[in-house]
This record gives sequence, structure tokens and C-alpha cells, in this order.
Amino acid sequence: MLAPARVSLMAAAWARLELGALRLICGIDYVVIGRQYLPADGPALIASRHQSAFDTFVWMTLVPRCCYVLKRELLRLPLFGTVLRALSMIAVSREDGQAAIRTLVRDGAAAAASGRQIVIFPEGTRAEPGSAVTLQPGIAALAARTGLPIIPVATDSGRCWGRRAFRKQPGTIHIVIGAPIEAGRNRRELMLRLQQTLADEVITAATAL
Repeated sequence: MLAPARVSLMAAAWARLELGALRLICGIDYVVIGRQYLPADGPALIASRHQSAFDTFVWMTLVPRCCYVLKRELLRLPLFGTVLRALSMIAVSREDGQAAIRTLVRDGAAAAASGRQIVIFPEGTRAEPGSAVTLQPGIAALAARTGLPIIPVATDSGRCWGRRAFRKQPGTIHIVIGAPIEAGRNRRELMLRLQQTLADEVITAATAL
């Protein structure tokens, strides 16, 4: 049985290979704007828009101890599910309603306490490029429990790697990281601020590049 730290290093190496293959074979590169907002170490709560499979592995190369929030069905996949379990990702079932939020808060608090960087897609599913932002309540509950500021992230990865699209389009994917939003506000206000940031400030920066 490999140690979790060893598995994490191996996963990051695999992600770098994937990114290299995308660059060489598909002509897809990426740039990161606002990297200064990411912690060099210690816990973080990263809320990213989700447009393609690209988003599900690139963060393993951007933060040292990545912990994705993902759908529980992925744990049932052969081999891939075993790797996800070894990485101690946070798995929730969207059909569980409030129980899913409790699982997210419990496991997310444990991940933060151990110094991991939590990456959550707060819309709960992939979105089309340019679509409106619709947030699920779990992100606010997790921020309230951990006290961590939310780091908002926009991406246009769907332009090059479309949803359910096998064929990739060459180009440059932009990952735009915004200033952290402090969690010390009521949940409704926090959700509105995050929604506005993702829809306006960060998205505008991404599309202006």
C-alpha cells in the first residue's frame, strides 16, 4: 500500500503527462492568471467553474495537496475509482440532498484541518462557455464550517475541450484566479458575492484575454 503523499505525487506526475500530451497532440496549452492568490502551502477552498474534463486534473499541478470534491459514482469506476480512494478525495452523491452537504462539510473540514487545498465545482456539473452561473449551497456551508476564504476561479476550457466532445480544438485555455472572498458573512450574502464574482469580475477577465 502506497503512502497518500506518494500517491499524490504520482497523480501530479500523471496530470503533467496529460497536459504535455494535450499540448503536443492536440495543440492545447494553458495559462494561469492570478496565481499569487493561491497558497504555497496550507488549507484553501478553491471554487472553480467547470467546463471540461481538463478541469478535473489540472489542479493536481497547481496546488501541492489537491483534494477534489467529486461525485460518488466515480469511485465505482475500475482502477480510476481505486486511485481516487487512495487520494482521499471528497465524494458526495448529488441525489442525497442535505445528507450530501453534511458529508461535504464533514470531509471538507477534515481535509482543511490536514492542510489540503479543496477544489470544488460549486455549480455541481459542467457548464457551457458563457452560460449563467448557478451555484449549489454546499460551497457556502463548507466555507462557514472551515472559515476559509473562497478563492474564485473562472476558466474557458470548454472552448478547446467541449462537454461530451471527443474532438479537441487547439488553442490556449485561460485559468483566471480572483482575489479570495472572506467567509465571514452570512451564507446568502456569500453566495451572491461568489456568483457575482464568477459571472462578472473573473469571467470578464477571462474573456478579455
